[in-house]
Amino acid sequence: QVQLVESGGGLVQAGGSLRLSCAVSGSIFSINAMGWYRQAPGKQRELVASITEFAREIYAVSVKGRFTISRDNAQRMVYLSMNSLKPEDTAVYFCNVKKSGLEYWGQGTQVTVSS
Repeated sequence: QVQLVESGGGLVQAGGSLRLSCAVSGSIFSINAMGWYRQAPGKQRELVASITEFAREIYAVSVKGRFTISRDNAQRMVYLSMNSLKPEDTAVYFCNVKKSGLEYWGQGTQVTVSS
């Protein structure tokens, strides 16, 4: 089992920055990828960024160049640094872990970007 707890969301003006954190507990053996998804009201959940066990980073086109995913294996943390935020980045952001064919989700953290 893997447990995920996100933090760092909040309200920010357009052009501002936020850093989301995800604390990973439980068995981290054989984690294949860690990432961030988001879901805006009335829309499907979408991938924002992920990082594989081989440190390969993948970003949604809409956030490339503005967001950066990173991880600290020793501290069991995954981060999402978000710069140049736009109102369309407003969503609930979820931490995600893929491990041995299973997926685990955090409870989500709200990010609101005002214009």
